[in-house]
Amino acid sequence: QLQASGGGLVQTGGSLRLSCAVSGPDFRNHAVAWFRQTPGKEREVVAALSWINIRAYYAERVKGRFTISRDNAKSTFYLQMNGLKPEDTAVYYCAADRMFDRLRYSAPSQWTFWGQGTQVTVSS
Repeated sequence: QLQASGGGLVQTGGSLRLSCAVSGPDFRNHAVAWFRQTPGKEREVVAALSWINIRAYYAERVKGRFTISRDNAKSTFYLQMNGLKPEDTAVYYCAADRMFDRLRYSAPSQWTFWGQGTQVTVSS
């Protein structure tokens, strides 16, 4: 089970840190990711973190501004978002899976476990 938190309202240029607490065994053996979705659009990947080599992957539009990380001791992973823009406004979802495919990680169907989503609103 995944529980996302940390969303809120922030001004352009501000920062937020999203957290996703994971319950259940073997968290350290799972890849993790953050997706976001706006009304009428498909869910899109923001960042992903594999568990094998701990390599991070980012969507082009957030590179240099967002950072995904994990704390295995706390069974929690994070998305630090800096330099937020109005176009970052969305519901953000955390996801996890034992498998990680670096060629298909951007597809929501590749992820088995999902959090409930947390709203991020960036005002201009």
